[in-house]
Amino acid sequence: MTVEMRELADLGPDDRVAYFERDAGIEGVRGDVREIVDRVHEEGDVAVREFTSEFDGVEVGNLEITDDCERAVEDVDDDLLEAIEAAVANVREFHEAQLPEDWRESFGDGRELGRRFRPLERVGVYVPGGSAAYPSSAIMGVVPAVVAGVDHVAVVTPPAEELNPATLAAIDVAGADEVFSVGGAQAVAGLAYGTETITRVQKIVGPGNKWVTAAKAEVRGDVEIDFLAGPSEVVVLADETAEPELVAAELVAQAEHDPNASVVAVTDDATTAADIVDAVDEQASAREREDVIREALANDASGVLLARSMSEAILFTESYAPEHLSILAADDESLLERIDSAGSVFLGPETPVAAGDYASGTNHVLPTNGGARVTGGLSVETFLRSTTVQRLSSEGLADLGETITTLADAEGLDAHAESVRRRLNRD
Repeated sequence: MTVEMRELADLGPDDRVAYFERDAGIEGVRGDVREIVDRVHEEGDVAVREFTSEFDGVEVGNLEITDDCERAVEDVDDDLLEAIEAAVANVREFHEAQLPEDWRESFGDGRELGRRFRPLERVGVYVPGGSAAYPSSAIMGVVPAVVAGVDHVAVVTPPAEELNPATLAAIDVAGADEVFSVGGAQAVAGLAYGTETITRVQKIVGPGNKWVTAAKAEVRGDVEIDFLAGPSEVVVLADETAEPELVAAELVAQAEHDPNASVVAVTDDATTAADIVDAVDEQASAREREDVIREALANDASGVLLARSMSEAILFTESYAPEHLSILAADDESLLERIDSAGSVFLGPETPVAAGDYASGTNHVLPTNGGARVTGGLSVETFLRSTTVQRLSSEGLADLGETITTLADAEGLDAHAESVRRRLNRD
């Protein structure tokens, strides 16, 4: 099956639910995940090892593999190590530009106000892995935390009979302090509550499958998380100048992630829409993961949509709030100005989404399922907390005194008012 072309105006209520109310698919595993989390909380390493054997089919010796990551840097070939180091450098450079500066300002009326930023002490990064290689996810999770100044960055990554050295090397080059060979819900629980081996953290970040996402939902409240991320998504907003082959390449690239990925092209040009459908079919046939791609293309939340106007296409895109948004149009900058909700935006024909996935410097850990309506992706700010600071002069307090006491009295909080009056009247 290839991707289907439909007219945007013809979408019915059920179609719109599929497009606009996507979910991470975690409800079906919440009960099992709750049991895993509870047992790790109560039994620590014993439960972690039992679940690792049951779900991963691996009997892990030492859970901590920090030394293995250091050795992996020597094991990978020079070209791969160079690529890892280049990606780390670009991601570091972009995130260093995000570091906020402390500030303090006098407002000239006796009020001196400011804000300061401090990193969290301990964070955990989930890096998908096992026998598969996801060095990019290691880079995207660890580097911003290191740039933010986090004291201790712990990484968990699923075990395998032979761990992939590319992922391990990337974890080390990115700057992790501790690494543990554990994955799934048990890894999230270990980070959230600590075990005899795994360090308890203040915040857990990073993408994973529905078991990982459900576990993050389960422990939220006992530990901070970034957000609940689901399968990969892309919307390509295209006009008649877009090359259909490039649009198709973006859809196919995101579709190969996961059978549940959502991939959409929306255009106001009928010829372009038809050509995209043909190009998707041709390109999917040439990919190694064709079965996965075609399953994703068949999703209810995937398709090539023909809009009656670019304004209608923009309205759809804004409502969709995609994880990735590619704009392939002559006036891409003006279209961007009309869209507020997207995790990461890729402008122009020379900017594939894969650039952000790997090495341009932006972060690829992004909100899905419409989360971009209310939050952004992983950043330096994810690992910082802010504190406001203030100092009043006697003149400043005198100027504010009546405002404060009037409001405190209105709320029935006479001790608040008295704390001001005592200062004003102590002479």
